[in-house]
Amino acid sequence: MAQQHLDPTDPAAGPVGADALAGYLRAQATEFLRALRLHRETGGAVNGSHDTVDAARALRRSARRVSGSLHTFRSLLDPGWSEEMRPELAWLSGTLAREHAYEARLERLLLALHRLSGTGPAAPVADVLPERAGGGPSVPAQGGPDRGNVTVGAAKAGALLERQLTLARTRAHSAALQALGSSRFHAVADRVALLASEVPLSPAAASADLRPAAALAEERLTAAVAALPLVTAGSPYNAAALVDGLSPDPAPHPQDAPWHQVRLLLRLHRYAREILHGAAAPPDPRMPGAGLALDRHRDASEAAAAAAAAARTPRIAPATAYALGVLHADQRHEVEAARFAFQRSWQKQAVGTP
Repeated sequence: MAQQHLDPTDPAAGPVGADALAGYLRAQATEFLRALRLHRETGGAVNGSHDTVDAARALRRSARRVSGSLHTFRSLLDPGWSEEMRPELAWLSGTLAREHAYEARLERLLLALHRLSGTGPAAPVADVLPERAGGGPSVPAQGGPDRGNVTVGAAKAGALLERQLTLARTRAHSAALQALGSSRFHAVADRVALLASEVPLSPAAASADLRPAAALAEERLTAAVAALPLVTAGSPYNAAALVDGLSPDPAPHPQDAPWHQVRLLLRLHRYAREILHGAAAPPDPRMPGAGLALDRHRDASEAAAAAAAAARTPRIAPATAYALGVLHADQRHEVEAARFAFQRSWQKQAVGTP
């Protein structure tokens, strides 16, 4: 029997009025202002306290939810206000996310280097990738890198990555502080403060039902998943995905964009469900595993790009370049394992479990 999840268009569920959207936006605006106050109180130091990190994360979380809700339910909101607000929230969320992203990327790459060079406790990558990416069966090792050459170059490769990504993180931190002190940010904060007390709904919202817009968000997600090459992703290692791995083109990997888009649409679907059902929302069984796999996909693809960028550094030693090449391939295998985990999670829930 197919796994059931709540259909937001189900007439038996009854209409959901615009008051639910207004209440959700007011709550998210209040969370935004609370996080902003905490961030200012903690000072936002480069190596800040947990409170500083938590405040920045809460700012991003609230900004994403408001922005996503404005996108999904834009027909029910004042169009001028909504279209001006969404890009500003996206700018803020993206600016605040970069520092943490560089820190997490460096940690991921250094751990992978330790594993690949045999100086860490983890097993070789081919033995564990599907398990680490969210639950596929383990597969036999399919050959590995020259451990000796990786070990020789790993220390220098790690030092190079640490220099590059620490510098990028420091710059991202400075950019975030500059953004939070800018007139542009103060304009955003003023708008969010007004949103906490009054939501600018359109005249059509008075008699609107939120369920059709939420259903459309789910349909877009389903269509985007259907367009993914899930047959290819059904194998933990997609050799075709490595065709462009040695390309000198520094642009993002061409296969990644559709998966990143699905990750975004899954997030919009989740926010729409939060608005429709609040804290009592029944869980969509597809979301936890699928969302985790797509997060890992994003992290691994960006880490692979960082390794490739480091390998392009002029005049590095051959052993260092070799270690970075192995690291790049390792992270692209992580990408494939995340896709494998996603398709297992998604199809398992779509078909149902025995």
